Amino acid sequence: MTPQTAPLGVGILGAGPVVQAIHLPTLARLSDRFTVRHIMDISPDVAASVAGRVGARWSTSLEELLADPDVDVVAICSPPQFHAAQVTAAMNAGKAVLCEKPFATTPEEAAEIAATARATGVPVVVGAMHAFDPAWTAVREAWDNLPATAHTVRSTMILPFNDRYEDWSTEVLGRPGFPPPGPTTPEIHAGMMSGGVLGLAIHDLPLIRTFLPDPEAFHVDSAPVLKPFGYSIAGAADGRTIQLVGRLHAQWQPTWELEVFSDDVALHIDFTPSYVHAGSAVATLSYADGTSRRFGPYEHNGYEGEWLALYDLIGGDTSAAPSGTALIDDLTFALRVAGNASNYVLTEARA
Repeated sequence: MTPQTAPLGVGILGAGPVVQAIHLPTLARLSDRFTVRHIMDISPDVAASVAGRVGARWSTSLEELLADPDVDVVAICSPPQFHAAQVTAAMNAGKAVLCEKPFATTPEEAAEIAATARATGVPVVVGAMHAFDPAWTAVREAWDNLPATAHTVRSTMILPFNDRYEDWSTEVLGRPGFPPPGPTTPEIHAGMMSGGVLGLAIHDLPLIRTFLPDPEAFHVDSAPVLKPFGYSIAGAADGRTIQLVGRLHAQWQPTWELEVFSDDVALHIDFTPSYVHAGSAVATLSYADGTSRRFGPYEHNGYEGEWLALYDLIGGDTSAAPSGTALIDDLTFALRVAGNASNYVLTEARA
């Protein structure tokens, strides 16, 4: 498919907080390229209300959305366990796809998606917004041999609960509640760890993989679960130290940083938190001689970046987004981190 003179029609599968507070405002800023035509949600009340905000039709059926001739692109924003089947269904229907992360939950599902993409030629973008942030894109072109020389990589996310940002962004309908406190078991803690990695750390894992010569060498040395929700993972790969910290708390002040260190240069990226439409991250390279280079902030953020990449990909620019192979490798790495950290939790609890 190629971009038309008129904006491409978007069908949205799942109309929860991410759609209401992130994708709809983003698409409104890209109205010369995209227009929302169809909203599907299992709740008819949510689907009808959200569709009414943008003048789109609505349904509660995946089949009805995929049969809509006005839909060129499907944004898949449903729970992760449904992503793989819905991505392949959309591709087989000839619709370009933007899928929220993770786009699959097993390597086998990811391989099936890649095979379908090859068979259909349909463009697919995974919504890892930091990989499309213009500050990340700019600093990648300037860091020279940092990926080959890095010895420490650290990701830190200390954030308010999502509803704080959702309420600042829009009036959210049908928001799922946070699980209430209750009895815990090692299996529950292991599930929380896996959920933290695949729900929060996964935003930066594709970036972190850039600095690991062999991601399959990654192993976990420590992985406590943090309350009320979070993780602190310490690991290593090929002699490189990897630290992943993520925690949701009641304060409003956000911290979302990615840091990479070698003997000669340090990279520091300050990301804007999810749901915030306030421009890009700011990336800084600091050198041993005391000099530094700063990249950003740029006008648009990674949410716009991922939609712009999909538009260019539809237009034939295969460099606009990661390849199918890269998407599989990113997912495999994320599943490896989640699995190793969860196994550590279980092993420690049973020791």
